[in-house]
Amino acid sequence: MPDMSQSPLFQPLQLPSGQTIPNRIAKAAMEENMADLRHLPGERLGRLYRQWAEGGAGLIVTGNVMVAPDAVTGPAGVILDASQPLAPFKDWAAAGRVNGARLWMQINHPGRQVFARTTPEAIAPSAVPMRMEGASRLFAKPRAMTGAEIAEVIRRFAETAALAEQAGFDGVQIHAAHGYLLSQFLSPLANLRTDEWGGSLENRARLLVEIVRAVRARVSPGFGLGGKLNSSDFQKGGFGAEDAVAVVRMLNDLPVDLVELSGGSYESPAMHGRPAAASTVAREAYFVDFARDVVAVAHMPVLVTGGIRRRATAEAALAPDDGRPGVAMVGLAQALAWAPDLPNRWRAGEAVAEVPGVRWKSRPLASLATMALAKLQLRRMGAGKAPTPRAWAPGVAVLDQVRTAWRSRRYRAWLQARRQA
Repeated sequence: MPDMSQSPLFQPLQLPSGQTIPNRIAKAAMEENMADLRHLPGERLGRLYRQWAEGGAGLIVTGNVMVAPDAVTGPAGVILDASQPLAPFKDWAAAGRVNGARLWMQINHPGRQVFARTTPEAIAPSAVPMRMEGASRLFAKPRAMTGAEIAEVIRRFAETAALAEQAGFDGVQIHAAHGYLLSQFLSPLANLRTDEWGGSLENRARLLVEIVRAVRARVSPGFGLGGKLNSSDFQKGGFGAEDAVAVVRMLNDLPVDLVELSGGSYESPAMHGRPAAASTVAREAYFVDFARDVVAVAHMPVLVTGGIRRRATAEAALAPDDGRPGVAMVGLAQALAWAPDLPNRWRAGEAVAEVPGVRWKSRPLASLATMALAKLQLRRMGAGKAPTPRAWAPGVAVLDQVRTAWRSRRYRAWLQARRQA
């Protein structure tokens, strides 16, 4: 069996803060919705993350952890603020750091991208509702944030980051992609403000910049600090590739260790793949071409995520191409839902993660079904079972909605009790 330990994928990466990641493969964030009824990480999440750490990924980024208890992307998501006990997070950190892996917590606020049955009230840069084919009514109608609410969001991101460090995590990743709150501020379609938080790209990026500064002020110099950006929203008139390059130039002047590039949002779910008609190469690593332009101007390492399933594709992303530089790291998401030990398999030789695709006519519904299938595999691994390809997408999607409805009721009861307390 060939030894791939000399592959660029298995070389260490030193970050600007001095932290070293043992190899160039990251487990990118996926939304697990596996928190316990107190919205804390429990044994199931620990079991899941131990598998990924033992599976060989050098960097493991958690599914998004909410910085505000009243704004969640899903009703079974993890929430971390000063009111939550740290012990479960310490256990989670210990499980995700076995085998020498670095564990970063992705921290996030959903803004308007929340389902009405879970979070009836939504805040956003502007009162621009979600527009999602056949599903707009499912989302809460947002209202524009006040200056005080913007300041509170900045404080919450910094607080959650500081608590993550206390719990034993190696870093945090600020989520400014996929249509969530910081991505909404960056988008000229969602951000119609005329104050210092809207208008020019510099103003639209101000919230991200201020959060980066606030987080770094609360954590130690060696604690990892990353950001996740869209290479594009894939919406006409929205945040595009040139904007992404410009924002990275802004981040160059800040203490940022790593920038991850992805793309899309709930309204345009490019992060779940291109159409089946695209070539195999186009369907795999579909954000790499954007990433090379960013790498050329970035002062920090760049991580690219999106569709990578084969070792050869990952190695090609690290290598220069046609005079343009390669990325520093590759991120695997859905591939690790179906093959949690894929990095170890790559180290032993070529291996491919078989990720079933959902090719329905409605891309938003196909996206929801794709996420439901992935979350099923995560729950299986959290229960100590192996992933299974034998899952009927329509049935899994319906059951996921039933589960979400039940957890939504439990979440609202938990939130009300917390407010009364």
